[in-house]
Amino acid sequence: MDDTMAAARRWYAEDLRYKVQILRNPQLIEAFASVPREQFVGPAPWRIISDPYSDAFLTSDNDPRWLYHDVLVTIDASRNLNNGMPSFWARNFEHLNIARGERVLQVGAGTGYYSAVLAEIVGPAGRVTAIEADAELALRARVNLASWPQVDVVSGDGRTVDVGELDVVVVFAGSTHPSRFWLDRLVEGGRLLMPLTDISWRGFLLRVIRRGERFEASSIGGVPIYPCLGGRDEEAGERLHAALEGLPPGKVPIRVLHVGEPRSGDAKVWFQGPGFWLGRDPSGADPGAQN
Repeated sequence: MDDTMAAARRWYAEDLRYKVQILRNPQLIEAFASVPREQFVGPAPWRIISDPYSDAFLTSDNDPRWLYHDVLVTIDASRNLNNGMPSFWARNFEHLNIARGERVLQVGAGTGYYSAVLAEIVGPAGRVTAIEADAELALRARVNLASWPQVDVVSGDGRTVDVGELDVVVVFAGSTHPSRFWLDRLVEGGRLLMPLTDISWRGFLLRVIRRGERFEASSIGGVPIYPCLGGRDEEAGERLHAALEGLPPGKVPIRVLHVGEPRSGDAKVWFQGPGFWLGRDPSGADPGAQN
């Protein structure tokens, strides 16, 4: 059975390589081929959703091969909580170009599956701080991740926990504004990826790269996602909804993220949220969506 499962995980990882065009980081594929997903999603039968818009079904047996496809797996149906779509997070990790030995903050660890994938990418010399606001889920993640000593699971608010300097921040829930800790703790060349979402929990994936005192910003695509604890401002959500109306996914005309408040009447402001604003790309194009 071990050989069968290893083969299933390898097929799954290779399928992700071609589905999302993993070109920068082959270690990402090795990570998906190594982590046993069944360890993180509870006992069978599993509730499977083959894509976000299809009906769920229960597996007919306890064969873990059900899990080695590009599917959502339900963690808590009453709260609509799922172990996320592998192709979605593989694509996001590819855009972050995470390297061996890097320090990663994961906000929204759930039961720890993607924490383990991140741990495999950064390797034993790296560090993953996996923060989960739900105490029960954090406890499950801590147990599930016992085999990855480079992961530290923290139960708390991922917007307020300060873990020092970071190479990567990846956020698994939607906010109307980033935490200052996420921005301030990024080292030179550090990357932040967060869903910036409106009142309907829809928005785009905001990628930020630190360049000295400047933050490059771009969209890498649209996203609907569960909200982040403490990361919602209703007025900002309404303004973001208006700003996004009519824009194709991934075509958000931004180039830079500024901390603080813009000057009154500044024409370069595309969107302003609590404590930050996004500056326009003068061409109207999204300069980073294809990078």
